[in-house]
Amino acid sequence: MNPLNSLAEDVPSGWLAQLDLEFSHRSDKTVLSHRSQRGPLHVQRPFYPEGDVCHLYILHPPGGVVGGDTLTINTTIHANASTLLTTPGATKFYRSQGQTAHQKQFLKIADHASLEWMPQENIYFPGAQARMSTQIDLAPNARFIGWETHCLGLPVNNETFTTGQLNLDFLLRRDGVPLLMERMHINAEKLNSPTGLRGHAVMAMLVATPANNELLEQARSTLQDTDNHLIAATLIEDCLVIRYLGNSTAQCRKLFTQIWTELRPAILQRKACPPRIWAT
Repeated sequence: MNPLNSLAEDVPSGWLAQLDLEFSHRSDKTVLSHRSQRGPLHVQRPFYPEGDVCHLYILHPPGGVVGGDTLTINTTIHANASTLLTTPGATKFYRSQGQTAHQKQFLKIADHASLEWMPQENIYFPGAQARMSTQIDLAPNARFIGWETHCLGLPVNNETFTTGQLNLDFLLRRDGVPLLMERMHINAEKLNSPTGLRGHAVMAMLVATPANNELLEQARSTLQDTDNHLIAATLIEDCLVIRYLGNSTAQCRKLFTQIWTELRPAILQRKACPPRIWAT
């Protein structure tokens, strides 16, 4: 049984969208060697601002996810390929009439391949019911840097997440062995509790591997808690985990981009090259 699908799920009645992507190393660059899509999930043409790394943007034309929708993204990075995936904007989960919205991501990275998974934030409107599942399977010599950002409510409009429920599952494995497994259930009624989110609207996690104590200390030297946010770094085996808890997706993205800029040369042997879409 898949650890991310071990709980009973309601039968979807909305969009059933699936995107299958494969990337392969060909001659002097990584190419999108296979693509199949069903429903409203698409990709733009690949970009090569670095020459060999394939930058690709995942699109969801409806612009939002509602109860009953199920979006599935399957991505395989074959040996020696290097890929960066992002999105042109936030994914919005709207108020539910009773059903759950599902988004599932399965990422598989082969030996000597790398994936940078850096979608923009997920925004959960008040009343949303959503389940987000991410599973990452790394070969022994695969490399990965990725983040996920969750915004509850619309803090810029002073709209808090007063009703709704979220289930957030995250599993990272190397050679079949779990490195990081998390399952979070968020109920709007408990957001302000000391064991909850302490009233914060934005939480995020950045994961980078392989990492070591030197990279951990380097990351910690750039992090600083303030009255507006909490941020911390931890090393689990060779997996660097950085967590953010605050109230601003823009602030979180700025901090994570700074950390990514510092980590990328050590983990991927490349200078940072932000996707063009981030500047629009």
